[in-house]
Amino acid sequence: MTILIKGGTVVSSTGRSEADVLVDGETIVAVLAPGSTLLGHDLAGSVDQVIDATGKYVIPGGIDAHTHMQLPFGGTEACDTFETGTIAAAWGGTTSIIDFAVQKTGERVEDGLSAWHEKARGNCAVDYGFHQIVGGVDEHSLKAMETLVDEGITSYKMFMAYPGVFYATDDQILRAMQKARELGLLTMMHAENGPAIDVLAEQLYNQGKTTPYFHGIARAWQMEEEATHRAIMLANLTEAPLYVVHVSAKQAVEQLATARDRGQNVFGETCPQYLYLSLEEQLGAAGDPTWGDFEGAKWVCSTPLRSRAEGHQDAMWQALRTNDLQMVSTDHCPFCMKDQKELGRGDFRAIPNGIGSIEHRMDLLYQGVVTGEITLERWVELTSTTPARMFGLYGRKGVIQPGADADLVVYDPEGHTSIGVGKTHHMAMDHSAWEGYEIDGHVDVVVSRGTVLVADGEFHGRAGHGQYLKRGLTQYLT
Repeated sequence: MTILIKGGTVVSSTGRSEADVLVDGETIVAVLAPGSTLLGHDLAGSVDQVIDATGKYVIPGGIDAHTHMQLPFGGTEACDTFETGTIAAAWGGTTSIIDFAVQKTGERVEDGLSAWHEKARGNCAVDYGFHQIVGGVDEHSLKAMETLVDEGITSYKMFMAYPGVFYATDDQILRAMQKARELGLLTMMHAENGPAIDVLAEQLYNQGKTTPYFHGIARAWQMEEEATHRAIMLANLTEAPLYVVHVSAKQAVEQLATARDRGQNVFGETCPQYLYLSLEEQLGAAGDPTWGDFEGAKWVCSTPLRSRAEGHQDAMWQALRTNDLQMVSTDHCPFCMKDQKELGRGDFRAIPNGIGSIEHRMDLLYQGVVTGEITLERWVELTSTTPARMFGLYGRKGVIQPGADADLVVYDPEGHTSIGVGKTHHMAMDHSAWEGYEIDGHVDVVVSRGTVLVADGEFHGRAGHGQYLKRGLTQYLT
């Protein structure tokens, strides 16, 4: 199958130019100046399919490097399967995901990885890879880390939160980082002071403060800043590269920026919810006639939404402009309100933590281009190129060049996208965290490894198209 994407503006992380893109099979084989006769005088007539991208942007497929399909959490399981979640990703212009294989305390790393392969195999509509969660550090799990690189898993995640489930103590983190430095693995960290948060949460509950709003109060920004600083210091001591996930507090960004200014290999991501949503407006919401003051449960996630009055959202946008934060992922971990989020009605501590955004990340970040928060090139860098470089996929993914996988999105800046249930909503949740958001742009065509997944408002892909991505070592170190 040969495809010519013709007449568009090809946008990379470093610039834009009018160009035609030729695809043969699963691969990009040429990027040509408009009207080029290098490959013949009637190239359009010689290919199987021509996609007209006149007036539109042609960008590399999005890479969401932080998702949680079918994650067991809080007595239930994230409601998107690898099939429904990756179909939603495709609708939104994301052609690769990196999910998390899970090892909890007392379990074996190998068993967790095997279970996630079983969940994903044959079910993904887009390409997928794994990070490894190491939720219990002992001699066996440290030894098991040595096998990850051969499996194409070159990053692992630890938690400074959730005692009894994923929580790692400082001495465990130190030992894991030492092993990671030896192996070349990138350490990913959920940086919140979990034991202290649990004390604050219990105190609030005992005071009768039980609504979702108090989830954000218990997980105070000081808990994120302190843990971020501690993770940075342990990484500094061990010389292990560190990637802090879902950064939401401006004070945590300051810790990352200070370490980066010292030349330390420290990186951070934020998520769409921390750019747009807030403690006051979402976690404190009470206008839904069905849910009342429990409506805020729709937006319970960790790290939590931060106060708009304190300026955290503006600080996240600024950090994306200055590269103090390098990426935007979703932390996609969706739960329905009915029978899932409502497990925590009357006790915010029992609300499953997670928001569903995989379908909307590319659009929500593009709206930042429209409003002047970031440039068009930075949009591509944050959503595709840097994720590819950070997680050992660049060259194959994250770029439009000969030899790269033909993962391509045709994006219409004159189009419009209305987000909400019954509008643009292919995730398995019974609500949208982004209900009512309007985007001044539209994903028109999505191509994954030379196969058209989305076009003309229809999904043409299938579960099982997605292939497992064996990743190399990070390509982003200084």
